[in-house]
Amino acid sequence: MPVRVLIVDDHALSRRGIVSILSENENFQVVGEAVNGEESLAKAESLLPDLILMDIRMPGQSGLDATRSIKNQFPQIKIVILSVSDDAQDFFEAIKNGAQGYLLKNMDTTYWIDYLMNIAKGEVPIPRNIASKILEEFSRNPYEQLQVETEILTIREKEVLLHVSNGLSNKEIGEHIYISESTVKNHMRNIMEKLHLHSRSQLIAFAYKNRIIKH
Repeated sequence: MPVRVLIVDDHALSRRGIVSILSENENFQVVGEAVNGEESLAKAESLLPDLILMDIRMPGQSGLDATRSIKNQFPQIKIVILSVSDDAQDFFEAIKNGAQGYLLKNMDTTYWIDYLMNIAKGEVPIPRNIASKILEEFSRNPYEQLQVETEILTIREKEVLLHVSNGLSNKEIGEHIYISESTVKNHMRNIMEKLHLHSRSQLIAFAYKNRIIKH
């Protein structure tokens, strides 16, 4: 079944562009559009999409506020914030408000499809062109919700965390360290429980904060 997508953006041209990108791939089906945060909540309730592409800044209720409202009522819906900004703080605000991903509007359309497919599978790397800005952000204002030491992780869990942080899928991690994909999933579940995190994106942010990812 294709991933059912709701597009939320106050600019009609942007919405048409996103529809054009997704309509070329059979893995996605655009089921609705909304022009602001308030309408996005109503459409989420009536359509129950699998994925919402949410513009970060709109008149009235912002994309971040709408994301928080939708996730409170429909936690199963995945939300990707759309932005023209590669500011690390915007990324962290998106994750803290419940988003599963953060996508820059000026990225190549091929990257869009790959990234959104990863979102649908629950495997979400940080966009590489904001990675260095995240390191800069941590040097000024550490992400307060991720102040946890890694000593509670086993050696294998730290190894899995390193590969996750470098954008590898569960299958790719398993191939790298010679374990099954299901075992990788078990390690991922244990890691997130130990670190009190709730998403793959938060886990990657944690890795940047603790310098597990090196640039």
